[in-house]
Amino acid sequence: MVCTLNYTDVIQKALKTLDKKNFAFIIHGGSFPASAGENTGFGSINSNGGREVIDFAKGIFNAIQLGPAGKTKGCDSSPYTGTIFSGNPLFIDLKQLTTDEWNNILSVETYNSIVECNPNKNINKTAYSYIYKKQNEALEEAWNNFKANGSAELKKEFETYKLENDYWLDKDSLYEALSIEHGNDYWPLWTSEVDKNLFNPKSNEEKIEYSKRINEISQKYSDAIEQYKFIQFVLNKQNEKTREYAKNAGIKMIADRQVAFSDRDTWAYQSLFMEGWMLGCPPDYFSKDGQAWGFPVMNPDRMYNDDGSLDEGGILLKNLYKKMFRENPGGVRIDHIVGLIDPWVYKAGKKPRIEQGAGRLYSSPEHPELKKYAIARLEDLDETLEADKEKRVKTLTKEQIHLYGRLIEKIVIAAAEEEGLDKDAIVCEDLGTLTNPVAAVMKEYGLQGMRLTQFVVPEKPEHPYRCCNIDSRCWAMVGTHDNEPIAMWADKMVNTHEGYLHVKNLVEDLFAECDNKDDLITQLTKDADFLTQTKLVEMFASKAENVQIFFTDFFNIKDVYNRPGTSGDENWSLRLPDNFRELPTINLAKILKLAIIARGKDFAEQNQAVIDELSNIE
Repeated sequence: MVCTLNYTDVIQKALKTLDKKNFAFIIHGGSFPASAGENTGFGSINSNGGREVIDFAKGIFNAIQLGPAGKTKGCDSSPYTGTIFSGNPLFIDLKQLTTDEWNNILSVETYNSIVECNPNKNINKTAYSYIYKKQNEALEEAWNNFKANGSAELKKEFETYKLENDYWLDKDSLYEALSIEHGNDYWPLWTSEVDKNLFNPKSNEEKIEYSKRINEISQKYSDAIEQYKFIQFVLNKQNEKTREYAKNAGIKMIADRQVAFSDRDTWAYQSLFMEGWMLGCPPDYFSKDGQAWGFPVMNPDRMYNDDGSLDEGGILLKNLYKKMFRENPGGVRIDHIVGLIDPWVYKAGKKPRIEQGAGRLYSSPEHPELKKYAIARLEDLDETLEADKEKRVKTLTKEQIHLYGRLIEKIVIAAAEEEGLDKDAIVCEDLGTLTNPVAAVMKEYGLQGMRLTQFVVPEKPEHPYRCCNIDSRCWAMVGTHDNEPIAMWADKMVNTHEGYLHVKNLVEDLFAECDNKDDLITQLTKDADFLTQTKLVEMFASKAENVQIFFTDFFNIKDVYNRPGTSGDENWSLRLPDNFRELPTINLAKILKLAIIARGKDFAEQNQAVIDELSNIE
């Protein structure tokens, strides 16, 4: 696709005609390509390859939706288990550290060796275990050279950065020191109970003892602590530079807040979590025992004070969201919004099943242990339904809705507003389970959810993911990072009964005024390419004000980024190929033209000039 000025002008005109406010390109950090000779084994938007994607997106997209940006573990590449404050050092572009801008604190020889030895340098996959180790080694070299040769200006900036971020950086860096002390970075395995609970004292005596231990570790590992802080400083400085580059290109960044807390966060803030309870999902079609995520649950007793103001837990979350909104003016995607509003919790060591004590934290007035937190009353429940059913809470007062929505109102929306944004900067991942309290809160506060057209249930005419039912206040997409690209989906749908059901709906919604409906149905049930294109048309033809598309769908890459339930280096590893500009993309001009036509004869006639312009650049 050649992105000439004329091309982008026409694309923007078509998007405006279809009432699209945002068109976002979804790509997680590690999936960015590398420029020639710069493939270290992991992608970064801060790299030259990242800038090439921004340049490509300019004029077509106005936002890039990134994945979670937290520090991940050497044994787990999933970005959804990363830290909530510390950034992922793998997103540091090592190339920049070999330049005068950074006082050449990384040798060219080290950098070239990392690139040359990258086992995946010729394929579009990350080499996670390899680069995790090599990146740490390179950054240690950079730290030692920074101490010896860093400029006075950079060192002054570093000191300022530490002071401005001490509210989270001190704890995160101390954890790094303790990981060295104990020989592993998983605190439940540490032999010292004192070290496990340094920020969770149960008495004044423990508080004094733990304070002494913090000072002891801080002195013993002062260099390692400073190195950790330096790495975060480098990453932050590169991120700021990238944001400015993107802003000049008319691109805003959208962050991704996962529902999880990392091991590092759980250790640092364990006094704010419920003891003996974990966050997960109830049993469903995909998992008869539910999903035991093992993530800690914020203690409701530590979220708010009696007067409604924020307690320590609430302050922690608000600081997190303020940081995210400040660093990502495009907004924040909140993963698993039900986990904030109406979470499913289960007992540690048990399965997330009702018979083993699990339930919804704020919707279980009948539960012997959770009833103290219940917002819903017994009389609000449909007791013919089990506790895990979405519609079990059948009635809610306005006051109850506001209690369910306290976290959204007092923390998320408040954080956005304090950083100069509004609630439209909040993107709610509300796919899958959507309980009545969650739906009520989203409606009350006007939050924008997601509509995943690939997962429409064709037998249900009123299904919310179907084109004719998609409302304007949402984000429409054909797929996320968790499922197969739409082209792979279409391959499986052709010549099947399920595919036929999808096709019937598509023809009704997009070709209502056509005379040859039977011929269209026949073609769509047999032609995977035509079906893929039509599903993309559906997304743009819908009333959704916002559209986002995963990079695999835009570039017709028939591969999967994440296969839920799997782990190891092969998962979360897919990258946009380094030669991505040579790949055939979706025919966006044709798709937008067909979306305008699908809106009906009158709409198409009113916008014939735009249709003609799109025809000229297909």
